This record gives sequence, structure tokens and C-alpha cells, in this order.
Amino acid sequence: MPAPAEPSGSLVLVAGAGRLPDLVADSLQRAGRSFKVLALRGFTDRRLRARADATVDLLDIGGTLAILKSWGPAVVVPAGGVARPSPAALLNAGAALRNREALRAIAGGGDDRLLRAALALLEENGHRVLGVHEVAPDLLSPLGILGRHAPDAEAQGSVGTGQALLAGLSPFDVGQAAVVTGDRVLAIEGPEGTDRMLARARGLNRRPFGYGRPTAGTVLVKLAKRGQDLRIDLPAVGPRTVRNAAAAGCAGIAVEAGRTLLIDRAETVAEADRRGLFLMGLETRA
Repeated sequence: MPAPAEPSGSLVLVAGAGRLPDLVADSLQRAGRSFKVLALRGFTDRRLRARADATVDLLDIGGTLAILKSWGPAVVVPAGGVARPSPAALLNAGAALRNREALRAIAGGGDDRLLRAALALLEENGHRVLGVHEVAPDLLSPLGILGRHAPDAEAQGSVGTGQALLAGLSPFDVGQAAVVTGDRVLAIEGPEGTDRMLARARGLNRRPFGYGRPTAGTVLVKLAKRGQDLRIDLPAVGPRTVRNAAAAGCAGIAVEAGRTLLIDRAETVAEADRRGLFLMGLETRA
């Protein structure tokens, strides 16, 4: 995947929950970029919130747009997670900007629809929205083996099965990950997220009755959905993913190079090495 063009001009980092906003801020600083931080109350962690230029409530749409208008950034970059608000909260907060029928349709759909609506709202108000992968490419997985361990032939076969499976699921609003052993699919990520999917796979991968040795060649495959707007839903793995994958009996983890965030990359690779898991970046399939 070619490196994205470096955006110019002022930048606003809209910071949600988790480590990612901090990592993006650090990356921007290393690159010498000028930026402001707009923190989401109740989500942004303490370290980044302390240096935020402003703080808003998640559903304070009017206040958020007013701040962005006053700052006049060239680019807005959302980073970090947020809890999905209830349909009632969406309807009440957005009444001035969206009619109730449109918001009801958004609330009734999957997370993709909700997140796309948030981007559309920013863009309709004249803001250019970029993703983390476009402003902090150093946080993405490179191509190839990242640690000391490499997949054997059995694991390579499982990786191929996982790639084909996730490509086939791309049109549907399901997760971006699966646990696969050979041609057998143990678990597919749903709304619960990767960690809970791995917890399910842990029991399914030990027979009988959840005991015994895990099946050889079991892998976690995580890829961006085809057509997914990477600005708001970029796949990510980190040290916790490695630990949970090891507990589920995985021999390794395969992610899409250039389209997957490595949270705390050095620690993630070191954790995979310690636990005997391979960690690899896959070439993007057409």
C-alpha cells in the first residue's frame, strides 16, 4: 500500500477512548505537525485530556461544530473508541441537524452506519476528515514477519482460509477478525470485539469439554473490510490481543499491512516473541 500524501495545514485530533489518540498525538509531534486536541468528555484518557485545547460531550453536536468553525482546521482526524449512544440520545441530540426518520435509520443500523453518519456531518459542514492511517502511517503494520517466529505450512493454510472468509464477509456489518484452524472456522468477530471473540475461541479450540491441547495451526486473522471507511474503523492489534490469542491456542496473528494499527508496536512484537506466536503483515488483496 503506497504511503499517503502528507496533509498540510492545521489539524484537529478528535480524541476518544483508549491508547490510540495518545499514540497519534506522539506521532504528530515526532513529525513536527501543528495540531489541536478536541477531547470527548468521559472517553479521552487523563494524559491527553490534560493537554486538550477543548472538551465536548459526545452528543453536543452544535458545540463541537462551533469549536471546529472557530478553529478552522484544514483537517479533522478522529481517533479512539466511543460507546454507542442509545437511539433516544441520538434523536434528541441531532434533532436540529437531522430529521427524526433519518436518525432513526442510523440508530437502527450497525456501527458502520453510525460512524459514516458522523463523518458525513463533519463533511457537510465543510471539514476535511482524514484517518489515522493518513496522518500517522508509522503506526501501521509493515509487510512481512515482525518478530522472531514465522508460520509453518499448517498455519499458512489457516491464514489463507481466514483471508477468504473475511473477504466474503466484507459486505456485512460484522467484525474484522476470525479465528481459523485449517479449513475450520472457530469464531468470527461480532459486536463484542476481538478480545471476547478470542475468549469464545479458547473454549471451542480445546476438545472435549473445553479441555485438552489446542488444535495445531490455529491463527487469528484480522483484516479491514472491503469498502470499509478506514478513517473511522481501522483494525488494530496490541499486546492484549497477543496475550488473548495465545490463551485461545493461536500459533500466530496475521494482519493486513498498511491497513492495521499496531498499538505499542515494540511491546506487541516483544509479547508475541515471548509467547512463541508469529506476527505478520499480509499484502492487501484486491
